[in-house]
Amino acid sequence: MEKQYLAIMEQSLEKKVGILDRIIEKNKEQNEILKQEDMQWEDFDENANQKMDLIEEMQKLDEGFEDLFERVRQELEAQGGKEKHADVIRRMQILISQITEKSASIQTQEARNKMLVEQYFQQAREKIRGGRVSSKAAMDYYKNASWTTVSQPHFLDSKK
Repeated sequence: MEKQYLAIMEQSLEKKVGILDRIIEKNKEQNEILKQEDMQWEDFDENANQKMDLIEEMQKLDEGFEDLFERVRQELEAQGGKEKHADVIRRMQILISQITEKSASIQTQEARNKMLVEQYFQQAREKIRGGRVSSKAAMDYYKNASWTTVSQPHFLDSKK
């Protein structure tokens, strides 16, 4: 029974590594989307939704792994099975270190993408502000022009 649980746990960790690789790819795609001159928000939203699906899948794997780990841990400690399954445990430790490295990489990518989004919104605000300034200038000009009464020139003949 221990062997089956350990095999399932190892498969779960391998799936996590695969999901993290896909999240890293989605972050790279998101970065490219954000760097485009004419960024399409639909592409950004689709990418973010795909990442959310991957994250939900990862959370399910985490929950299952933790439940299974509790069962196996008690059995391994009670029977001294750590030595018996040292190879599997070593492989799982390697997978866990890969997961940790990939998680750190993802956090770095997310921070970069967040900065790009903030830059995009800052530029958008500046464009809007510039549009408001030019609209206000045009409106002020219109108001000044409409209040100014231009009198028609009159020719007065002072010779009589």
